[in-house]
Amino acid sequence: MSAGAGDTSARATYAYAYASIIDGVPLKLSVLDQSPIPEGSTGSDALHNTLDLARLADRLGYHRYWVAEHHGGPMLASASPEVLIGPIASATEHLRVGSGGVMLPHYSPLKVAESFSILEGLYPGRIDLGIGRAPGTDGQTMYALQRDRRHGTPDDFPDQLGELLAYLDDSFPAGHPFSRLAKLPGGPGRPQPWLLGSSPQSGLWAAELGLPYCFADFINSQGVEIARAYRERFVPSGRLQEPHQTIGVWAITAETDDEARRLATSSRMAMTMLRQGRLIAVPPVEKAIRFLESQGTPLDGAPAGRRTIVGSPATVRAGIEAAAAEYGADEVLVVTIVHDHEARRRSYELIAAAFELAPPAAATATA
Repeated sequence: MSAGAGDTSARATYAYAYASIIDGVPLKLSVLDQSPIPEGSTGSDALHNTLDLARLADRLGYHRYWVAEHHGGPMLASASPEVLIGPIASATEHLRVGSGGVMLPHYSPLKVAESFSILEGLYPGRIDLGIGRAPGTDGQTMYALQRDRRHGTPDDFPDQLGELLAYLDDSFPAGHPFSRLAKLPGGPGRPQPWLLGSSPQSGLWAAELGLPYCFADFINSQGVEIARAYRERFVPSGRLQEPHQTIGVWAITAETDDEARRLATSSRMAMTMLRQGRLIAVPPVEKAIRFLESQGTPLDGAPAGRRTIVGSPATVRAGIEAAAAEYGADEVLVVTIVHDHEARRRSYELIAAAFELAPPAAATATA
């Protein structure tokens, strides 16, 4: 599988070593960060933790670092990926940095294209523009995000996406009134567009437009057929000649299975409360254990319909490899939410060690 022109040029500059092989393809590991806010801390703390984790991921040899877009809750501080990407790219040297993703229905395609063009101009060959359709929030907050509140947000995502790609590719038809706007401010380079999703339609759009596709397994673990349809229906484009499939998975590791399951109780409580319409910051482990026990929930269980890869490094490596093999993916973005930032750092360190990731300097020397 190819990663497209933007990714290929970046590989020439930023070399990595891969230890795990899925169907003959080296498995890359990346990070999807939602900037979790631990109970007792602030959003500012969470954002500084994101920068700290990005520096660590850069040193460990992760391939890319994406930041999410979520609005209107006390659990996640990642409301504006385009604002976070610049500081992350500035604080790191080797990672590709991008959005996981920009929720396009909230925005003008021109504004998104210009913002990411500037980022690409500042950090050439390193910027990914991951695009999503979901609101990333509840209905009330989605309404608050609207500029024009006289009407509901139109369901015109395919038109928005087509316009955005036309700016990025400078591919408006001759005489189109927007064609002059495709001379983007950060040129001549362009960010690498991706389509993200957790439902069949996103995969079909990605295939039709010849885009790389990232499936959110941590939202919907039943996406294997969606990924297969993407590969089978893929139409080569000027951006990508072969389908490029990645997945995002939920994973937490510690020195032992028991300790990892303990750490995972924080996110399990937060997600349980979210499903009940009660939004909270990420609770400490002791509080989460008391809550789950009061609910009669086994501490070693998993949310219904959600894949959770939790355990020792060997357990988590096996789970990540199994998920990648199911999807035919050659890259996995790891999402980790725990209460303690040091435990989150340690989880990514242990995963990197389990996969024998090489620090970028060592990987470059090997290449």
